[in-house]
Amino acid sequence: MRRSEMREHVFKLLFMSEFNSPEEMPEQLALYFQEMEELSADEQAYMEQKYELVRSRIPEIDELLNDTAHGWKTGRMNRVDLATLRLAVYELKFDDDVPTGVAINEAVELAKRFGGEASASFVNGILGKVANG
Repeated sequence: MRRSEMREHVFKLLFMSEFNSPEEMPEQLALYFQEMEELSADEQAYMEQKYELVRSRIPEIDELLNDTAHGWKTGRMNRVDLATLRLAVYELKFDDDVPTGVAINEAVELAKRFGGEASASFVNGILGKVANG
């Protein structure tokens, strides 16, 4: 599985966590991965680890997003955009293995695929500010 595919699954897990309590998420994760065919143990471990790493940094990520997205606090953002931004900001600020351009491009592609009409430009604008700030 390519990194972009694994990133999409991490995005989906982050999105799913918006609708489930922290206590429910271990079971939800197990069910999610159970449905995936041809998933290697290494791929699952990578996705679970990245999901947990992003979740552990959400307070910091949200603070940065709230400071950057003028007029758009995280509580007002749609959940697709928020999950996309959280993953991308994590990659920009805390994951040295992901180049800045890749993190932004992949986030914009996720926003185009799963978000609303203005999601891609919204995500791109915020990530541009985060990357340059």
